[in-house]
Amino acid sequence: MMKIQAAVATAPATDLDIRDLELDSPRADEVTVRMVASGICHTDAIVRDQWYPTPLPAVLGHEGAGIVEAVGADVTDLKVGDKVVLAPASCGVCEHCISGHPQYCVEFYDLNFGGSRKDGSKMFSDNGAEISSNFFGQSSFASMTNVRARNAVKVDEDAPLDLLGPLGCGIMTGAGAVLNVLKPSPGESVVIFGTGAVGLSGMLAAIASGATTVIMVDIVQSRLDFAKELGATHVVNSKEVDPIEAVREITGGRGAMYALDTTGVPPVFSQMTKSLALRGHGVLVGAAKLGTEAPFDIGTLLTSGITVSMVIEGDAVPREFIPKLISLYKRGLFPFDKLVKHYDFSEINQAFADSENGTTIKPILRY
Repeated sequence: MMKIQAAVATAPATDLDIRDLELDSPRADEVTVRMVASGICHTDAIVRDQWYPTPLPAVLGHEGAGIVEAVGADVTDLKVGDKVVLAPASCGVCEHCISGHPQYCVEFYDLNFGGSRKDGSKMFSDNGAEISSNFFGQSSFASMTNVRARNAVKVDEDAPLDLLGPLGCGIMTGAGAVLNVLKPSPGESVVIFGTGAVGLSGMLAAIASGATTVIMVDIVQSRLDFAKELGATHVVNSKEVDPIEAVREITGGRGAMYALDTTGVPPVFSQMTKSLALRGHGVLVGAAKLGTEAPFDIGTLLTSGITVSMVIEGDAVPREFIPKLISLYKRGLFPFDKLVKHYDFSEINQAFADSENGTTIKPILRY
């Protein structure tokens, strides 16, 4: 056992409690990672609040980046001292994992939200009492954690770890939805609903792909102004105008060929489908409470030929996609660093609050 410090979620809508815990030894297929930084994601907040039933008390966090401190007996592709960005857990052997779609692993929910390793063991304890762990295979709200080597992505020695953690979830989700699923052609039109970290990451990816009409839709004017500064060609305040009519006017009556809904809000999802051009492609990445239903005007949509995809984690293969995003960032083509604000680990509850009230787009904790 090793003494570590972690932020523990104990009850819905309650501040996380920073505690001294014990961390067990890494299993044969795991590495121990000393955390350098971790992003805070909307999913951390909704699991804390039990939209998804991960057992509490729990150590959450799933946008971690750090340095390998110890290596399990069966690990051959990582060594002590390697810098890594952590990604969601997947089994590696099911039909979806082996076909290049690990985010749809048949064991995804259990491995990422179950609160323990597959064998039921938990890596954290508090004076002998087990604490739910292995959130997204990592539980990165801890000074040290154990992760399966499979979901640790090695990065270059000069990689800025205090910046890269969100590439493992929020940034990967928005950028991956655009680059891996929508795949807009140069010169095409893209509309994105929501100007949070996921939406703005999708916007940066759309610009990098060569899309020449990039429309951002939101109800917060300051966020829309920021999106325009980052390269959006058009912004639409849906509190002031009908976004469907606005998108069609911007696109010459055609509608956008590609669309992304990052909100998970049913009326917004409906707006996305109606903003698409004939045979357009829309993607939903926004999380909603289990059981949430959205209205579909199937009488109208049937003749539109549109495609609607449900996408998690950008349908990415992390060990392939995260290095690509880093490469785009280094070349100045994906400036996601403009979305982040850093906080000390002790300020974790303030960082959650700032994220929820919109003060900060993407908080990153430094350990």
